[in-house]
Amino acid sequence: MLRIIMTCCLLFSSTSLFAFDLENGKALHDENCVRCHTDKLYTSDKAKITSYEKLHARVRQCELMAELTWFDDEIDDVTAYINANFYRFEISK
Repeated sequence: MLRIIMTCCLLFSSTSLFAFDLENGKALHDENCVRCHTDKLYTSDKAKITSYEKLHARVRQCELMAELTWFDDEIDDVTAYINANFYRFEISK
């Protein structure tokens, strides 16, 4: 019985609480975001994004400005994709 409990704890602790679809995020990013800017925006010395929360807010702002009408999970996917490939901020919700 103890072995089962320990196995369950291990499985749950190693599973991410965040279920982002990075492939979808990349597809949406590549189809939409690069119309206005290149990936160099993320790596510029002048980049003003300093946290995951600010990155998420910026993606939402860009989505609204570009009139993309993404669902919340699509905004989450794009944010996670950009973060995973450029910023690597710790995610907290």
